[in-house]
Amino acid sequence: MDSKRPREALSLVPKRRACEDTIMRFDPYDPLPKLHPMTVTSEDFTDGGRLPTRSVMESLDLGGKDELPQLTWSDIPEGTQTFALSCLDPDAPTGAGFWHMSAFNIPASVTSIPGGAVRWGEIDWSAFGVSAEGEGPVFVRNSRNVVGYTGAAPPVGHPEHRYMFVVHAVDRVIELGSEATPAQVGMQMFNHAIGRGRITGTFGR
Repeated sequence: MDSKRPREALSLVPKRRACEDTIMRFDPYDPLPKLHPMTVTSEDFTDGGRLPTRSVMESLDLGGKDELPQLTWSDIPEGTQTFALSCLDPDAPTGAGFWHMSAFNIPASVTSIPGGAVRWGEIDWSAFGVSAEGEGPVFVRNSRNVVGYTGAAPPVGHPEHRYMFVVHAVDRVIELGSEATPAQVGMQMFNHAIGRGRITGTFGR
């Protein structure tokens, strides 16, 4: 796994005033099929509130730690075999958003994970009900080409970005490997997810 961070954060776009007036407010989940509504909560922040500092990119020198916040999910539909968990910034100026994390085949017995269980290139497998990599849960590389969670780092001067932490209940074990992309995982959710819940944090600088 990728265990070393760059000394300087990689900005999504050059720092320029042109970005100050541009922001996407499209909700990427609105056009998708409506699923059984699940509830996602966090001890670290409230839905629509500011992302906790721990979940900001460490190399920005703002006190961030590149740590996934604490998350709990409930109202799980009958027939759930596994869960998928992702974090997407739909406001990143890429035309396709920015994936901060994507994982699937999380055991159905896992409905809460502690804060910091997933970091930049580091995963506490015990938080996902297993003792080691390869025993069930699969993490794919995010938009920074890192396995794990990388913190928020929106362009300077951009309006606050949204960070959507989404849990899908899935009716099967997904047959993809760690070489899959977040988009490929998303297609599997389109075909096999039976429930969805999310909590959104915001962050800007």
